[in-house]
Amino acid sequence: MILQINDLHKSYFGKKVLGGISLEVPSGSIFGLLGPNGSGKTTILKIVAGLLHHYSGTVLVCGNPIGLESKKIVSFLPDRSCLYDSMTAQDAIGFYADFFADFDRNKAFDMLDFMQLEKTQRIKTMSKGMVEKMNLTLTFSRAARLFILDEPLGGTDPVAREKIIKTIIKTWTEDSAILLSTHLVGDIEHIFTDVAFIKDGAIVLQGGAEQLRASKGQSIHQLYIEVFS
Repeated sequence: MILQINDLHKSYFGKKVLGGISLEVPSGSIFGLLGPNGSGKTTILKIVAGLLHHYSGTVLVCGNPIGLESKKIVSFLPDRSCLYDSMTAQDAIGFYADFFADFDRNKAFDMLDFMQLEKTQRIKTMSKGMVEKMNLTLTFSRAARLFILDEPLGGTDPVAREKIIKTIIKTWTEDSAILLSTHLVGDIEHIFTDVAFIKDGAIVLQGGAEQLRASKGQSIHQLYIEVFS
């Protein structure tokens, strides 16, 4: 099992954000964490990435508690870019290569070509969709076991979305897992192997994507509308 979460609770200043989340992300899965704004998705992702602390419950990545060992095998794409505007694409690749021991420069430059990004272009001149593709290139150029993507399609046009979805599929392996949150369920649901619907810090529905479609007689997008309408 790549990720195991059991009875996860988290509060901010006395306000409950997560109220007993339990889920498992198996090897070889593309797991969709689905829910409206404020439901707790980003909090879960940041806890697994090791960016948030002071929670209760158990979180294990490949059997490791959240800490130095788990961070070595988790690659996190935040919902906001952390790159400096003055950087070029090539600078960003060098920055990640210096920071992460498992970063593959050759893979990163190959992905730049696939994403149709120029290595000398500066971040400040890139469109929002181009910045998303740049960050995804950096995230997927690590030899991680768990890739965490927070709204990877946010604010991108249909062409950029298609490139990003193809990159997710291209990067998927049976030895790793991808955990992602998104509002654009209809655009990406066809690649999900598993999903969990989260509302007000609690999971209200979860299971294999195909099994849910078959048992409910609806697409994941239709289920999303039904659960959260």
